[in-house]
Amino acid sequence: MPDDQLHSQPKSESGAAPGPFRVAAIQTVSGPDVAANLSRAGDLIAEAAAGGARLVALPEYFGIMGMKDTDKVAAREGDRDGPIQRFLAETAKRHGLWVLGGSVPLESPVEGKVYNASLLYDDRGERVVRYDKIHLFGLDLGTEKFTEARTITPGRDVKTVSSPFGRLGLSICYDVRFPELYRAMGAVDIIFVPSAFTATTGRAHWEPLLRARAIENLAWVIAPAQGGNHPNGRETHGHSMIVDPWGTVIAERAREPGVVMAEIDPTFQARMRTSLPALQHRTLAGA
Repeated sequence: MPDDQLHSQPKSESGAAPGPFRVAAIQTVSGPDVAANLSRAGDLIAEAAAGGARLVALPEYFGIMGMKDTDKVAAREGDRDGPIQRFLAETAKRHGLWVLGGSVPLESPVEGKVYNASLLYDDRGERVVRYDKIHLFGLDLGTEKFTEARTITPGRDVKTVSSPFGRLGLSICYDVRFPELYRAMGAVDIIFVPSAFTATTGRAHWEPLLRARAIENLAWVIAPAQGGNHPNGRETHGHSMIVDPWGTVIAERAREPGVVMAEIDPTFQARMRTSLPALQHRTLAGA
């Protein structure tokens, strides 16, 4: 369940507000070869770590974007067991940083389906939270069709977690269109939106949706994305970005694999929430 307690600024384990810290959003153009995808992701995480990042996020489907939808079902892993999860744990521990695996295909009780799960690991390589994607993408533009519900079992639970960086809220891709999910998180300091937006919907909606979620929640948004032309013929929008609590895009990468870095200053967020205390002005039931 989400923690609805309002946080004026992140707290460290000692209770004091942390100073500025660096974060990274990794952009990939993943294909059907899991080992190759993980190798490339590992190189990019190492680059982020060398640049001083303490919190790194990978995009949705970073471990596999198959030639067909069912490929991710074939590559599914048991909860806490599998090469993608081992990679995340070992990489986080090796570099001494927190790593979000944007999404990993995990076993579902429904035959022929998986959970699309976002997994967060701490700097010791321990998993601290799992979030299963709740909203499943569907699109029919005639020549362009997607129906995630055919191969994915939806999650049900909103997930937030405390960290040295403040309260973190987890979401995946299509979730960003549903502001009630983020309201259900309570006051979070950082929101993750790992994604694989299509080029079509991304051009129209990606940036305004991310900026809206940042503004509404006076929260930082870290949005790592798939960005380019994939072996399966799909084109993803890219434009991995980091957005500040005022809705300003402070770092972005248009296309192709790479690292998007930014510095987060918790005192900036604290000032914004003091100057514009919108989170304390909620009045509607369930808000």
